[in-house]
Amino acid sequence: MQVLQKQTARPAGQRAQKSGRRATVFRAQAVATDRKPLVTTKSDEIMAEARNLLPGGVNSPVRAFKSVGGNPIVFDRVKGPYCWDVDGNKYVDYIGSWGPAIVGAANDEVNAVLRDQIEKGTSFGAPGPLENVLAKMVIERVPSVEMVRFVSSGTEACLSVLRLMRAYTKREKVIKFVGCYHGHADSFLVKAGSGVATLGLPDSPGVPASTAAATLNATYNDLDSVRELFKANKGQIAGVILEPVVGNSGFIVPTKEFLQGLREICTAEGALLCFDEVMTGFRIAKGCAQEHWGITPDVTTMGKVIGGGLPVGAYGGRREIMEMVAPAGPMYQAGTLSGNPLAMAAGIKTLEILGRPGAYEHLDRITGKLINGIMAAAKENGHAVTGGHISGMFGFFFCEGPVTCYEDVADKADTAKFARFHRAMLEEGVYLAPSQFEAGFTGLQHTDADIEFTIEAARRALKRI
Repeated sequence: MQVLQKQTARPAGQRAQKSGRRATVFRAQAVATDRKPLVTTKSDEIMAEARNLLPGGVNSPVRAFKSVGGNPIVFDRVKGPYCWDVDGNKYVDYIGSWGPAIVGAANDEVNAVLRDQIEKGTSFGAPGPLENVLAKMVIERVPSVEMVRFVSSGTEACLSVLRLMRAYTKREKVIKFVGCYHGHADSFLVKAGSGVATLGLPDSPGVPASTAAATLNATYNDLDSVRELFKANKGQIAGVILEPVVGNSGFIVPTKEFLQGLREICTAEGALLCFDEVMTGFRIAKGCAQEHWGITPDVTTMGKVIGGGLPVGAYGGRREIMEMVAPAGPMYQAGTLSGNPLAMAAGIKTLEILGRPGAYEHLDRITGKLINGIMAAAKENGHAVTGGHISGMFGFFFCEGPVTCYEDVADKADTAKFARFHRAMLEEGVYLAPSQFEAGFTGLQHTDADIEFTIEAARRALKRI
């Protein structure tokens, strides 16, 4: 039986001293295979109480660890690339608050502007100068955006842009792709990804049949499936919405031909093309996925990174489309906390940091090193694996490739093996997304030492699963 020893906190990946101690607070020192579980007494107690207070004990479903087993880890604090749970265990974090912490959790520069703003007020409910500053930064960077509207979440951005597409085209139907997740608005909970896929849920109860009927589902990376829907619904489709790199069915990359084909089809059919860049926005390129692929949609949704860790969302597009939005136009959308000054301040500083020389080069290099190292370790230990990365976004599946759509993931991916791997990596001091159907994220805060630590952790974990 191996023994878990409590260690002093030290940056993850730092070379062990002669005592053999490593970076995480609880680390295995023996070589036996019957590894002792993590000490998570306080996490377990908090979750037991939470289940009587919150549905499933959580405020967002994928946090519940349903697909990987065991109790969720309850966080106490985060800093840089690390997180600590309430029992004192330390982990290298590859979730980063599901993407926003791209410059590091509790970044000192971001915290400084937040402290300054708190002294001025945390909410105005009135125009503030920071809205203009962040709007100009978004418009300057994102090819499709000439005007932008800030909201409070990615879900709000997506449901608003859906209404906008319908208002602008005077059509009701929309095409989405199986396994793509665009928030929990009724229209999008039809064959959705993310937590819906993680929990194996059918289309959500509570969604009216009439709403579901207006949502048409195509297969990702399959232009013929899109053409067939346009043919069968001639003149009725307002637009097409998709993740330009899927992060809510795991990590699935489109072909450029697929994206270019969508652009051409929408133009020919008089429909709008929407890139949902809530996840990819400012993460895979300074100008988002549309800059990376060189393909410009009509409208774009954003979130996560542009709030620097605070609740935020945004949608934008060509001026003529955005001027449909009230009070400039007839399509109504409003929000008490929209343009919140704290979120604007954090977003401005985050985008400023990302604009510094070498930022995206660092993200691409360390993320490539991470995913290539994990996949090499898997293959060394006899596991089928496929995966990849773009800039600071990555993912992998325990199966033979290629994986080009959600159907491939559902048919091929070994989710049971992923669950075992996830638990083993927690024991090794690495925090991954608790679902095979979620992408992973790196940030400017991750160092080569963190990546090397993680690869070695993966090598040990993969030997014993």
